[in-house]
Amino acid sequence: MNYIALPDIGIRRLSFYLAMEEYVARNLDLEECFFMWQVHPTVIFGRNQLMENEVNLKYVREKGIEVYRRKSGGGCVYADLSNIMFCYITKDFNVGFTFDTYLRRVAHLLQQLGVPAVASGRNDILIHEKKVSGNAFYRVAGKSIVHGTMLFDTNVEEMVRAITPSDEKLISKGVESVRKRVTNLSEHLEMDIEAFKEFVRKHLCDGERMLTREEIAGIEELEKEYLAPEWIQGNNPRYTIVKRSYVEAGEVEVRLELKNNIIKGMNMIGDYFLVGDLDKGLFARLKETEYSREAIEKRLEGIAMEEYIHNLTTPQFVNLLFGTNA
Repeated sequence: MNYIALPDIGIRRLSFYLAMEEYVARNLDLEECFFMWQVHPTVIFGRNQLMENEVNLKYVREKGIEVYRRKSGGGCVYADLSNIMFCYITKDFNVGFTFDTYLRRVAHLLQQLGVPAVASGRNDILIHEKKVSGNAFYRVAGKSIVHGTMLFDTNVEEMVRAITPSDEKLISKGVESVRKRVTNLSEHLEMDIEAFKEFVRKHLCDGERMLTREEIAGIEELEKEYLAPEWIQGNNPRYTIVKRSYVEAGEVEVRLELKNNIIKGMNMIGDYFLVGDLDKGLFARLKETEYSREAIEKRLEGIAMEEYIHNLTTPQFVNLLFGTNA
């Protein structure tokens, strides 16, 4: 596997590295590749999340913490210089297999250092049942991208304050709760962060692909999309009803705009993992359909919901649409 290297060692904005992932997937013909980066304090939320629901905007503005939206699904995370971001890109297009392969590789890597890490759940790596790494997935240009965190010595209180409401009581409870559920790798290793990064690179990769200045310029051009206010803030369309549920795929909230009980618009938010194009696929198919179980089930005949959202079945989706209002 090739390590994707930059000719300089400066720290860039997270938006650059998100663009770098996409650029590499679109333009480099590699079977699989990997790279890592660190950023100044930053909050990153998922493609399908509402920024105002996930980020303590007042706090991050006061502290100068940067905020970006990524193109993968999943939940909101905090990163700083004591957290390492990993990215794995492969031509394999099976989301379950890709996730499983990558997570097991990273868990095995930690085991080689004597850390009892295991791949767990839909996207986590745990140490003694505490989360040390969370990951997300998306597809682009025939490639699969898995990216995520590796908590090395991250400031847990700062993390909680950046991604929760500003109520002090909630923050105190949140810090206590998170400390029970997450762990930093530094608590289990006797090596510094640079030595760990060198170990990861040496044991995961057997080659290097250095990006050229021209390629970096291409990444910087693509980065503009990630910096656009309309992308970061997202689209919050009108809706008539909201249906929300937690299923195997994750937290899913469906917002429907109805007129005379006909679906005129649809939006889905949550921490699920997007696989297909919802706008051109699922939403387009359901537009102008009567909002009834019978009509929607008929419209979805022959449709595999997993082609759009990982681990979501068609019956689960229909049940969600006709569950209790949020």
